[in-house]
Formats: sequence, C-alpha cells, structure tokens
Amino acid sequence: MVALTHQGTQLTALNRLTIQTSSIGENTTVIRCLDWDRDRFDIEFGLRNGTTYNSFLIEGEKTALIDTSHRKFQDLYLDCLNNLIDVSTLDYLVVSHTEPDHSGLVKDVLKLAPNVTVVGSKVAIQFLENMVHQPFNSLIVKSGSSLDLGNGHELQFISAPNLHWPDTIFTYDQNTSILYTCDVFGMHYCDDYIYDEEPDLLQADFKYYYDCLMGPNARSVLAGLKRIDKLDINLIATGHGPLLKHYIDQWLNDYSQWSKEQAKTDNLVVIFYDENYGYAEENARQIAQGLQKTEVNIDLIDLATTDPHETRQLVYEAKGIVLGMPAQSDDHAQIIVNTILAVAHPKQAIGLFESGGGEDEPIYPLRNKLQEIGLTEGFPPILTKTAPTPNSQKMAEEAGTDLGQWITRNRSIKKLKNIDSGLERALGRISSGLYLITANKGEIAGSMLASWVIQASLEPLGVAIAVSKDRAIESLLHPGDRFVLNVLEEGNAQGLMKHFLKRFAPGADRFAGVKTYPAQNGSQILANALAYLECEVVSRTDCGDHWMIYSTVQRGRVSKVDGLTAVHHRKVGTHY
Repeated sequence: MVALTHQGTQLTALNRLTIQTSSIGENTTVIRCLDWDRDRFDIEFGLRNGTTYNSFLIEGEKTALIDTSHRKFQDLYLDCLNNLIDVSTLDYLVVSHTEPDHSGLVKDVLKLAPNVTVVGSKVAIQFLENMVHQPFNSLIVKSGSSLDLGNGHELQFISAPNLHWPDTIFTYDQNTSILYTCDVFGMHYCDDYIYDEEPDLLQADFKYYYDCLMGPNARSVLAGLKRIDKLDINLIATGHGPLLKHYIDQWLNDYSQWSKEQAKTDNLVVIFYDENYGYAEENARQIAQGLQKTEVNIDLIDLATTDPHETRQLVYEAKGIVLGMPAQSDDHAQIIVNTILAVAHPKQAIGLFESGGGEDEPIYPLRNKLQEIGLTEGFPPILTKTAPTPNSQKMAEEAGTDLGQWITRNRSIKKLKNIDSGLERALGRISSGLYLITANKGEIAGSMLASWVIQASLEPLGVAIAVSKDRAIESLLHPGDRFVLNVLEEGNAQGLMKHFLKRFAPGADRFAGVKTYPAQNGSQILANALAYLECEVVSRTDCGDHWMIYSTVQRGRVSKVDGLTAVHHRKVGTHY
C-alpha cells in the first residue's frame, strides 16, 4: 500500500483504486473513491475516464455520513473511515438512494455502528430492508424534513424521485450551503482534482452522463431544479466525479435547458398520488418502474402539494394519466381530482389504482366518468385492500408497462417504417429456433416466448438471449437470477405458441391450463418441451431496445432424442 499526497490531500493507493479525502467545508470531509480504470458503468454506458464514488462526513455535535461507496472499495473505504472517526459512534447514515455503487457498504457500516440511524426516503428504507436482511434504526424523511446535527449543521431534505432512482433525496446543509445530490449533476470522470477546475475538459462527460441517466427523466429533473431554486448553494457535492464549486450556475443552466428541450418531445405520463395515504406511494413507484421500461417521461405528483394551476398544465401536456385514489375526506385532493376531470381529453390513456388507506375515493364511479370523457384505459383498475406483496407489486409494474406500450405504439410503428425495405427483408432471412423462457423469483413467476437465442460459450457452457426492454420477464433476469430455457418441438409447438403469445392482463397467471413441473432452480419446465436447460444469469449487455442476457447452463435434459427443434422463419427483420 502506497501513501500519496496531492494538494494537501491524503490518498491511499491499491493498484488503480485510490482513496482521497479533503475538507470541503466547516466540519465537513469528502471521501472520494477513485476508480481509475473502470471502462463500463454497470450495463448502462461505456466510460472513457473512469469514475469516482463520493461519500461525505459531517461532524457537528452529532455525526452524519452521507452515502457509502462501491463494494470493491470495501477495505480501503472502511480503513479510511476508521481513520477519520470512531465509526462505532456514528449517529446517522444518510442514504441518498440505494443504488449499489453508493450503498454497497451500508451493511458494513451497520456492523461497525449497530446503533446508527439510517436516514432515507420511505422507499429507500424499504429497499434497504430487503438488501441488508437485518434490523436497523431508521428515520424516514421527505421534502420539508430536517435533522439538526448541532453546531449549526441543520440538514434539510428534498425529495427528488426518479433522479435517476425512485428513492432519491437531496440533502442541504444550511451551515455550509452544501447541497448533496448523489447522482444528479454528476459525471463519470476520474482525476485527483476535487473541484470543477476545468469545465471545458468536463463538459462532454457531464453531457454524456446527463443523456444516459437524467435525460430519460427530464420532467423529474425540472421538478428537482424547481425544489432547489431558492437555496443558497456554495457547493454541489455529487456522487460521481468532481464536486461543482466554480461554475455552479453553468451546470444548473445546462440541466435546465437540456431538460426543457427533452420535455418538449417526450411522451409524458403523470402519476398523481397522495404520498402519505395508505399504500399509494408504493403502488405509484411500481407503476413508474414499469413505465420506465417503455422510455416515456414520468412525473410523480403528490396530491397534497400540487395546486390546480400546476395540475391543469400537467394534464394538458400528458399523453397518459395515472391516479391513485385519495381519501374521500381530503378536500384538497378532491379539488385536484375535479381539475383532472375538467382538463382530461379523449386522446389520453388513463390508469387508476386504489391506495388502500381505508377511506379511498370509490374507483369505479371515477372510472366511469373518465370513460364518458373518452379516455382509453391503459390498464384495469388496481384494487388494494392489504399491504403490497411481491405479486401485487409485479402486477402494478406490468400495468405501467402496458400503459407505456399503448402510449409509444405510434413511435414504434414509425421507427419500423423508416427501415429500408431491402435491409428489412435481408434481416428476416436469419432463422432461429423457438423457445419458452420461464423464471420464478420468490412468489413471482414469468414467461416469454423467445426466438433470439444462441449458444454463446463452451467453457463455461453458456447461452445468450435477446430480451426486449419492455418485456415483463426482464425484471426477473438480472445477474444471479435463474430461469429455464424450454426448447419447443417441431410439429408440437403451435398450442404453446398460441397460449403464450396472447396478451395477458397485469398479474395474470401465465401458466394457467399449461402442464408444467418445477425445475431444481424453482422455475417451470414445460411437460411438452422437447428439451430444457436450467440457467443462471451472469451479465446483461445493453443492445439498444433489447438486453442481451448471457447465462451459464447448470443442467439440462432431452425428452425425445429423435425430436427436432421448432424452427422460426421470418420474411422481415422488423418483427419477431
């Protein structure tokens, strides 16, 4: 291990992973984990200049750590943190959002500081409970919440959903005027300059990062900018790249201009819900997650904080509207619902869900009113009587995907028409087999008829499957997930194809009426399959509108030795 010094800042080096710490304000320290050689960030985009993972320590009368780091920095980060403070006495751990590159060491911090209170949004705390699998003290915050650390360090929290995760919050320290934004305003750029010293060198990476992560949620970016507009900001402490100090107005203006342009062209879906009523927030987030697969722009609006003017503007611009039932006794929410009814028009799609708060506005009379106006139902009403379950969450996600697919249907058709007809026919001459993928994760089961399947490796034995990003099963095919690849038989595939090609309602049982038995990995084997392979996902590669899922094969069997795989011949390459 080598100790390096740069501009008065201590660094510790291990190969090409380094740790850099520096004071950035009164009683405030940045811990920067520099990943010099990383050339790809997860599956989202390639990197040219590495990246950093930034964490922050505020020491008032009480001590708060804002975010942790990527798991690859486990030893370096924890050693560094222990050198800065006695971690066992840490009072608060603020989780800006639960993406693994910022929360990868939360469990380690909990082990070192068992009495620490984890601070985050409601959704973040729920995500963490499923990640760390142990009890911990927690404090749920949202816009307007604050936390006094003493010595003038009063933290103010700002909800920033979908930037770019559903559980994101900003943290503002009124003493130092530092705004902690995690991914927002960041960039994947690794060097040992702590601040934005050379904006011309950073601009391309700043824009690339925005395009990949923030651009798809331009409406949410504009909402986030509005929430911080009145703050006196001396420093933007981002989760990746240099901290923004010298050119703050320029960076904020870039985000504003890019997002306004993006918002003009994108399909907008507005989700109205009461954040503090029943299970409205949980349902809204799941629907938003499904919508994101179809690349529509999403705006989540709290019925309690919006006003009729904002509502009229949003509904007027929206292609789709989702409404969670408010409490019948909530007079303000009733005004907003009436505003939606007054502005909604027949070219829009609508989706309704119950909040399960005990006195929900009746969903079916409202549905009838919207149908009389002429809106198209994007998904059937979602009824909520109990706390969300994995199955109900999956149903809400699938409902969002269905709505998004309806809204983007014309865009998809337009893209296909732009393909050269000769190229289209040539692509269609690539033949393939016919397969059915089945996957189970806990209580959730999924299936997909597939033809874009190939053997991808011999050692280890592996297969690759192309899966459209808006397919429901996509969320069951992440690294570590397991599935069965069922091989369909020539002359015996039509019945299965007819069944699995039909459109299923959100949450419907795909296997009703189909004879199956469980594989060792828990997924379903078709009784009429020619063969099956039990697989485990290793990686996913972004291929535009599809994920390429590479998986290793654990076991398999053929039911009919002389049977032939069903072959799929196409005439054009723009359809399966």
